Amino acid sequence: MSPPNLPQRARVVVIGGGIIGCSVAYHLAHMGWKDVVLLERDKLTSGTTWHAAGLMVTFGSTSETSTEMRKYSCDLYEKLEAETGQNTGFRRTGFIEVAADRDRLEEYRRVSAFNRLMGIDVHEISPTEVKDLFPLANVEDLLAGFYVKEDGRADPVGVTMALAKGARQAGATILENVPVIGVKTKRGVATGVITPYGEIEAEYVVNCAGMWARQLGEQLGVAIPNQAAEHYYLITERIPELSKDWPVLEDPSSYVYFREEVGGLMIGLFEPICAPWNVRGIPEDFSFGEIQPDWDRMGPYVEKAMSRVPISMTAGVKKFFCGPESFTPDLRPIVGEAPELKNYFVAAGLNSIGILTGGGLGRVMAHWIINGRPDVDVTAMNIDRLHHYQTTPEYRRTRTVESLGMVYKCHYPTHTMTTARGAKQSPFYERLAARGAYFRDVSGWEGADWYKPEHPTIEQHSWERQHWFPTWEAEHKAAREGVILMDMSFMSKFLVEGRDAGKALNWLSANHVDGPSGQITYTQWLDEAGKLQADLTVCKLADEKFWVVASDTAHRHVETWMKRHLDATDARAHVADLTAAYAQLNIQGPRSRELMQRVTSADMSNEAFPFRHAREIDLGFAKVLCIRITYLGELGYELYIPTEQALHVYDRLIAAGEHVGLVHAGLKTLASCRMEKGYRDYGHDIDNTDSVLEAGLGFAVDLKKEGGFLGKEAVVAQKAAGPLRKRLLQIFIKDPQPLLFHAEIVRRNGEPVGYIRAASYGHTLGGAVGLAMIAAPADGPLDQKWIDAGTWEVEIANTRYPALASLKPLFDPENKKIKQ
Repeated sequence: MSPPNLPQRARVVVIGGGIIGCSVAYHLAHMGWKDVVLLERDKLTSGTTWHAAGLMVTFGSTSETSTEMRKYSCDLYEKLEAETGQNTGFRRTGFIEVAADRDRLEEYRRVSAFNRLMGIDVHEISPTEVKDLFPLANVEDLLAGFYVKEDGRADPVGVTMALAKGARQAGATILENVPVIGVKTKRGVATGVITPYGEIEAEYVVNCAGMWARQLGEQLGVAIPNQAAEHYYLITERIPELSKDWPVLEDPSSYVYFREEVGGLMIGLFEPICAPWNVRGIPEDFSFGEIQPDWDRMGPYVEKAMSRVPISMTAGVKKFFCGPESFTPDLRPIVGEAPELKNYFVAAGLNSIGILTGGGLGRVMAHWIINGRPDVDVTAMNIDRLHHYQTTPEYRRTRTVESLGMVYKCHYPTHTMTTARGAKQSPFYERLAARGAYFRDVSGWEGADWYKPEHPTIEQHSWERQHWFPTWEAEHKAAREGVILMDMSFMSKFLVEGRDAGKALNWLSANHVDGPSGQITYTQWLDEAGKLQADLTVCKLADEKFWVVASDTAHRHVETWMKRHLDATDARAHVADLTAAYAQLNIQGPRSRELMQRVTSADMSNEAFPFRHAREIDLGFAKVLCIRITYLGELGYELYIPTEQALHVYDRLIAAGEHVGLVHAGLKTLASCRMEKGYRDYGHDIDNTDSVLEAGLGFAVDLKKEGGFLGKEAVVAQKAAGPLRKRLLQIFIKDPQPLLFHAEIVRRNGEPVGYIRAASYGHTLGGAVGLAMIAAPADGPLDQKWIDAGTWEVEIANTRYPALASLKPLFDPENKKIKQ
């Protein structure tokens, strides 16, 4: 075979010829970037795409981004054959998700309401109607089904070939049997790829290598913690009673989906405890490969699955297939520009929905690369949320066991991953555990969620109040009426020093952060379009010394954004990540000043230590950075303590706390207090698609400061354009009983106007409270007058509850408590 004719250069090189790589190439070419080269090490689809089930299911997600990608993929695959002449096998046969228990019924009712808002025509149907649509199903124990007539199935190979053909027709080059053995870099920027047949220079490199993506990234120090696991499906012999036109049937409680396959049934499995495959590394020559099935391990799961369609037990087994699928630590894709390497993009780790979302993801990636920013919310799937420790063999082996099983588990809002735990612990971990802390996974850290010494566990999650609800209420009350201690050591902490540190940070920040020393400033970082990229605080310690603090989930995003922009302007400033070097304790509540005065010689009076003031104080033998700021809406202080002195400081606070009724409070209290106050949380209720004005954060923007800031022109233009088209509102349910979590539908005068992005329970307000981005009316501005003129409701699992909506926080709107 003669060597391939490689081009010397390309604008974009895409690595991997599965459905994701072909979709990225297709969309780049169709958006006008013709100079695209896709390199496949063997044949197109030879990794995992070829053996995918091809379920095209728009139902099931409460992520707007994922739902829109699913819808787009369905529409794209449906028209690809007309465009390319290549059959995609796409058919809208319908889809049914069945609920066999009350908790799944609750989940699916919540999901279906959100899906309807997103334009998906989902119907709740009775078990009898399920039987009518899929006559071979056993429906005796079912409570309901959720039916989408327009969902269906596609041929993964056909779709991929159609995308490849469409990419070629639009000008892209696709080369098979050309493995990428390395990526060229220069000064932290990807500049091309290396193959056995030569090199290709490129402006952008896109890693779509599927289950090989981690190994490819590892060569460059890029963290891509996806891991292959055994994935099974069984195909029966022909079943005469089965019709190819029946809908796909999915029963997560039995770990199974069913669809017709060449006259028989395909019985696909997502067992609760899976088997990782080749943790050390995927063989480079593994193509169109299968794994020897483990009948002993899978037998009980197969038997349970078949009980949903009993005829499958006697139909005979034509094929019991096992092949690898890659999964990620949090069951979300790994997407975006690598924080370690500029112009190196990744699209991998699709967690068995690569076919379903491949079309949409390809469009998102192409737009991101061409325009320099995504046009959808990517905070939940951005590669920069992940960390290097998650790529270790033991972590991947341990976590993947749980990840695959999460696909079909009931997705309780209080669930936290239980495997690969203990990777990061604050210095206070043992002390807090001894006090009955229940810990959850907080970006790998062990975060105390609530405290209950007699019962610090959750045996069974629920959509309703759980045994720790009264404990949470008591902690919340202590924050509002007394004083609480909260471990926040997981917060991302950066020291920025240098001659240009103040100037550079002031340019990045929408607010004025380079004012007097000893002052903290709440600010946002924006992109050129005025959209949010970070929500954080900047504290000026001295003229050339700044302390930047962001949330745990924003850690690498903030670090990368800061470093790249400092480098781009040649600023003489250095960024040091001191997250692990400093523990953080938050002392909050009306009696917090009283407690602090007991442990330091510093004057903590309001006159000497006002709101937003920052200074180093003595606390026992330690020097501690103390900042008067709050995320709970109370008088309070954040203490940043050298890790080696953290326990000493903690013990001093506990001893003094005995005199003022100090209470340990967990992250549930953080959530409920901040939600009552309407405080934002980037990646949860605000994201990269929101402008700073739409997010209600205009008060933190200084349009008059000297030198301006990144994104200022866009903010000025939006202000000049007139009333905003959407605004973030606080939503409060008047009935104290229902609970809000995420994605519940908000209605005004009966019409849907948005959904809850994040929520908690407002113990002081007396009901559930959340934040929702509300669409502006066509007939006027979205202001408090329009809000007050409407009748507001929130739809939760088929029930509508009266609600209040407000632009201002419902708790302490004048900020009197935090400044007392």
